[in-house]
Amino acid sequence: MTIRVWGYLDEYAAEREEILDAVDTVFGSGRLVLADSVRSFEEEFAARHGAGHCVGVDNGTNAVKLGLEALGVGPGDEVITVSNTAAPTVLAIAGTGATPVFVDVREDYLMDVSRVEAALTPRTRCLLPVHLYGQCVDMAPLEELAARHGLAVLEDCAQAHGALHHGRPAGTMGKAAAFSFYPTKVLGAYGDGGAVLTSDPEVDEALRRLRYYGMEERYYVTALPGHNSRLDEVQAEILRRKLRRLDSYVAARREVARRYAEGLADTDLVLPGTSPGNEHVYYVYVVRHPRRDAIIEALREHDIELNVSYPWPVHTMTGFRHLGYREGALPVTERLAGEIFSLPMYPSLAPDVQDRVVEALREVLKTLS
Repeated sequence: MTIRVWGYLDEYAAEREEILDAVDTVFGSGRLVLADSVRSFEEEFAARHGAGHCVGVDNGTNAVKLGLEALGVGPGDEVITVSNTAAPTVLAIAGTGATPVFVDVREDYLMDVSRVEAALTPRTRCLLPVHLYGQCVDMAPLEELAARHGLAVLEDCAQAHGALHHGRPAGTMGKAAAFSFYPTKVLGAYGDGGAVLTSDPEVDEALRRLRYYGMEERYYVTALPGHNSRLDEVQAEILRRKLRRLDSYVAARREVARRYAEGLADTDLVLPGTSPGNEHVYYVYVVRHPRRDAIIEALREHDIELNVSYPWPVHTMTGFRHLGYREGALPVTERLAGEIFSLPMYPSLAPDVQDRVVEALREVLKTLS
């Protein structure tokens, strides 16, 4: 049996009746678009975070894009973020017409907030920290910097459902926050989905208009831009059921992480740590080794598939060559990208399957020493 870096079938088997009931609830409701399930999920997700508003959208990429647009970001503006993120974060910035500006990261893979002020220009409009791999950026100095310079903060929380930073939930520390519900996420749908949290009623109003063609009432466009970016009713109802299980998903991920830490403690892998003030949810379990590629290839011979999140920093991709970044521009980001890889991580990962991963990995590491 091949062990994959992520799987959902065991989880589905355990939750199948509830998932199918969610589908039946929507199909039997008589309303399939922007109806009771989306509305209820928005209310419940906002309440979970102590936020004033939640706006469901069709995917995480558009959650970032619409979030930026609702904050007034557009052509000619600059948005400061990081390069070691999924490309959609940066594609969303580019999709508004704004220019992404990158700062380097720390050894914990998170934005080096101390470098942000030096990257500011008169065109800077928004700061976009990415809460990567399951824990949060150091937000207090970023919030102070944003307030001092009159900038908006949009949190990218695609990988941080349930994470806390000094007791504050990811998604409640900026003007707005973008979430993805892609199936692999800590809170994942059975297809695409996303949402934006905000406690600003004007941002909420703008988001609802942006996701629905720029309309405030049916058939009448009141402002541009406008998009067709609605969260699907079926996915919303499934997410409602899964939201009630979020704490158990996080607890299971932490237990998987604990077993990895115990089983790999005496190896020369660099294991993930939890940065000060954070409560990690382990969206992925990222380790480091200078011979990463050899390890991945050797584990494949054991029928174990690993992943790299992400092998190419965004600023090195040909699609972003026009931004003018040269090799060496972000040295920590570039070095880490050559060493990181992810071990299998999901709530239903069985201990005996995880043991097989640990044993095979230890065996391979011995051959490389």
